[in-house]
Amino acid sequence: MVALRGLLGQDAAKLASARDALSDVRDSGRNSLFRYTGSGDGFYEDGSFVQHDVVAYTGTYGTVLLGGTAYLLSLLAGSEWAVADPQVSVMYEAVERTFSPVVFDGLMMDAVRGRAISRERAGDHRDGAATVAAILLLATGAPTAYADRWRALAKGWLTRNRTTPFTALATLPQLALAKAVLSDRSIPAGARTTGHFVFADMDRVVHRQPRWACTLSLSSKRISAYEAGNGENLHGWYTGDGMTYLYDGDDLGQFNNGFWPTVDPYRLPGTTVDTRKRTDLGTGAGTSTYRPTNAVAGGAVLHDRYGASAMELIGPSGSTLRARKSWFLLDNAVIALGAGITASDGRTIETVVENRNLGTDGAQRLTVDGVRQPADQGWTKEFGHARWAHVDGVGGYVFPDPTALQALREERTGTWRALNTGADTGGSTDPVTRRYVTLWVDHGVSPTDAGYAYVLLPGASAAATAVWSQSRPVRIVANDATAQAVEVRRQGLTAVNFWAAATAAGITASGPASVLVQRRDEQLTVAVADPSRTQTTVTVELPFPVSRVVTADPTVAVTPGRRPLLTVTVGGSRGHTHTATLS
Repeated sequence: MVALRGLLGQDAAKLASARDALSDVRDSGRNSLFRYTGSGDGFYEDGSFVQHDVVAYTGTYGTVLLGGTAYLLSLLAGSEWAVADPQVSVMYEAVERTFSPVVFDGLMMDAVRGRAISRERAGDHRDGAATVAAILLLATGAPTAYADRWRALAKGWLTRNRTTPFTALATLPQLALAKAVLSDRSIPAGARTTGHFVFADMDRVVHRQPRWACTLSLSSKRISAYEAGNGENLHGWYTGDGMTYLYDGDDLGQFNNGFWPTVDPYRLPGTTVDTRKRTDLGTGAGTSTYRPTNAVAGGAVLHDRYGASAMELIGPSGSTLRARKSWFLLDNAVIALGAGITASDGRTIETVVENRNLGTDGAQRLTVDGVRQPADQGWTKEFGHARWAHVDGVGGYVFPDPTALQALREERTGTWRALNTGADTGGSTDPVTRRYVTLWVDHGVSPTDAGYAYVLLPGASAAATAVWSQSRPVRIVANDATAQAVEVRRQGLTAVNFWAAATAAGITASGPASVLVQRRDEQLTVAVADPSRTQTTVTVELPFPVSRVVTADPTVAVTPGRRPLLTVTVGGSRGHTHTATLS
C-alpha cells in the first residue's frame, strides 16, 4: 500500500520506505521475512514453512506470503527502488526448496494446507494454482537464472494438470503470465520433481518418483497433529497421525473430488486409530492446535533417493493407544511397519492400509490373492490370510506375512457443512456422494504388542503385485518395539528405525535413530538422523569392514576397522540427516 501511494503520488521517499520495510517485515513469530528462522513462524532452511507457531502451512499461509512478496518485488524490479537486500535469496530459494516438492502437477498437497482442507472453495487445485501464479509473478522480477528454472517448472505443472486447469482458477493478469510461458517454445516443460524430502522442522516427509508421490503427515510435541477453530476442520482428528497421501499423475482428483466431506475420518490411509467416537473440533471462535506428547517424528534420507521415517503414536486424552510406526520409501515401493500397538480401553484398534476415493460411480476392480472381488456397494469381507491385493488404477498392496485383511466397498454421503461451519468459509449443505474401497487390519479390542506389515506398490499392475509378493525383493528383518528394519539386497540397501539402543540387520545403534546404509562399488554410504531430537550423540556400529573415510559431514567421526564405529553429533541438528561415505 505504501508503495502504491508512492507511485500515485510520485513520492520517491515513500517508495524507498516501502522497499526498506520489506527487509524489516516480521511475521507473528518475530522472524524476518528474508531470514531463515529456527523457531516459530517462517521459512526454515530445510524447506519447511510454519505458521501459527506449530502448523505445517506451506500451501496456504506460505503461498499468501510468497504472492504478496512477489507482487512488491515485481512492482519495484528494474527501478532505482528495486529490492537490493541480498537476503532476498531466501525467498528465491523457497520456490524450489519449499514449494516445488509439495506441488504435484499444479495441485498443492493437502498435508501442508492445514485447516484449509475443510474449505469447499479452496481445494488442492485452487491453492496449487495460487502457488503457480505467485511463482510466475515472482519470476518477472527475479534474476534470470532463477526465473528460467521457475518458468520451466510452471510450464510442466500447467501442461500436466488437465483435471482442473489453471485457466479455470486464475485471474486475467495471472492468465497472461501463464499464456506467455505456454506460448514460448524456448521454455521447456519441466519434469516432475523427484527425490526424497524430509521437512524435519514441520514433521512432513515427501517421497517423489517420476509417476507418483507419497506424502507422510506426522506430528509430535513440536508440530501439531491438526489445527481447528472458527468452525473449520471439525473432523481433522487423525490427519497428523501418519496419514499417507498417495498421488498418481493419472488421478489428480483423488483428494479434490469430494474426498474430505465423504471419507470416513476414522479411516484415513496410513493411520492407526482408536475407534472411539470423537466430538467435533474447533466449534468456537479462534483457532487452536493439538500437539501430541511423542518426541519421535521424522527420519533420514540417503542420496536424496531413499528414506526411513518413523513416528511414535501416543493417543490423546481419553485413549491409551500406543504404537511405533515406520515407513521405508524406495524407488517403486513404500514399506509400512507397525509394532508395539497397545491399548487398554476396551475398544477396537485398526490400521488403515488404504481408503481410496473412486469418484461418483467408480467400479475399479479389487483383486485379492488373484481373485476378483464383487463391485457391489456395501460389500465387505475378511480375508484370513491375505498375501496381496490390488486396486485398478491405483496399485498393489503386499502383505509379507499372511494378514487378516478387512475389505469394504461403500458409497458415502456427506456435506462440506459438516466439516466447516465458519462464517466466511463454511461449506454448503448439499449432499456429496462418493464411492470408496477400504482396506484395513483389525488389531482387536485392547491389543497388546500388536503389529502390521504391508507394502504399497504405486501404479503396479495386478500381475506385478503378484510377482512382488512371491519374489520378496525387500526383506523385513525386524519389526518390534525396539527396531524396525528392511533390506533391499539388489540395491545393497539396509534401512533401520531404532527406538532404543539395539542391534538390527547387523547394525547397532546407541539410541533412537533412523539409519540407512548402502553398499555399492566398494563404497559404503551411511545416513543417520535422530528424529526424537533427544540425544547429543548417536553411535552406529556397522557390520562391514572399512579402511578409510572418503567423505563425512563435520558432525560425523569415524573409527575404521572390521566393525567401524560412527559417532554422530546429532544435538542441535533439528532431526536433520548426517552422512558419510566410507571405503
